[in-house]
Amino acid sequence: MGYTTGRVKLYNPRDPSRYLELELLVDTGSTYTWVKRSRLKELGVESMGRRRFKTIENRVIEREIGECVIECLNRRATTIVVFAEETDNEVLGLHALEGLGLEVDPITRQLREVEAILAI
Repeated sequence: MGYTTGRVKLYNPRDPSRYLELELLVDTGSTYTWVKRSRLKELGVESMGRRRFKTIENRVIEREIGECVIECLNRRATTIVVFAEETDNEVLGLHALEGLGLEVDPITRQLREVEAILAI
């Protein structure tokens, strides 16, 4: 079983001329996208507060969150990002994928546009 990655651009929502290009591991088990705190600070992303998260090891941790514009496969959406600590993985989460209208193809394991977004 292989991994799926996505090439993304993260934009500062207040200054779209500031952006980062990253290759992130796609994690459909993660609600939000996680990016190292140092990168988000460099981009000028501001914290909107803190949230609690349950890890795969069943631990509860707390991290700051912010907001970015994300681009992948020529699609853009606003998404929540988690200020990941150095020991945290950087991942592209489900909230961003759904906002972009993307999914993981179960055969090719590549990102693709969804046929239609669920309405109900």
